Amino acid sequence: MSSEKRETSLEKETGRIEAFSDGVFAVAITLLVFDLQVPQPPAGETFSGATLGLALLKQWPFYLAFITSFATILIMWISHHSIFKMVYKSNTPFLFANGFLLLVVTAVPFPTSLVAEYLNKPAAAMACAVYAGIFVVVNIAYNVLLWTVRHHRHLLRPDVSDAQVKMTTRNALLGLPIYLIATVVAFLNPYLSVGICSALWVFWAFAFYEDSHQPNDIKIAS
Repeated sequence: MSSEKRETSLEKETGRIEAFSDGVFAVAITLLVFDLQVPQPPAGETFSGATLGLALLKQWPFYLAFITSFATILIMWISHHSIFKMVYKSNTPFLFANGFLLLVVTAVPFPTSLVAEYLNKPAAAMACAVYAGIFVVVNIAYNVLLWTVRHHRHLLRPDVSDAQVKMTTRNALLGLPIYLIATVVAFLNPYLSVGICSALWVFWAFAFYEDSHQPNDIKIAS
């Protein structure tokens, strides 16, 4: 009974942090939808069914950017949730590290808008480089959060092993070189850069699905 009371107390210590973080993720993922605009006909004209359909098809970069960023933020939220499965306490460095992560999460809608607007235009390379670049920073933010956890071991649940923490950190590092590659590739082939970013969230989705059958392992995607 005493251990149950202790566990409940530790859970409550991070409850406000998780609630606040969930709210930030929710706002960031919701803001993405504002890039989806209803097509407007030229002044003095109206759309027929065919021309409206064509106008909707021309907005395909907006749909692609929306789906990619929505899925990526969702994976980021799942990763954040996985970290808080291990963490039961908090301190000031941890709060600032979590705040840094939330800062970059809220910035994701901006490069998403850039890609949506410029993917099929001459400035596509720069737009896609900024887009992939924001995920480089996101990955760094996740690693800063995990570094804080590793160096403040008392924040972790007592039953979390060192091997589990090391594996989590290793998984978090996987995305960094790939997002860096996507950033560089953007200047050579913007479409390939976005494709790499999309492929990463698909990979992490399958990784989390596979991980759901192994409750003792925790994967972090960022």
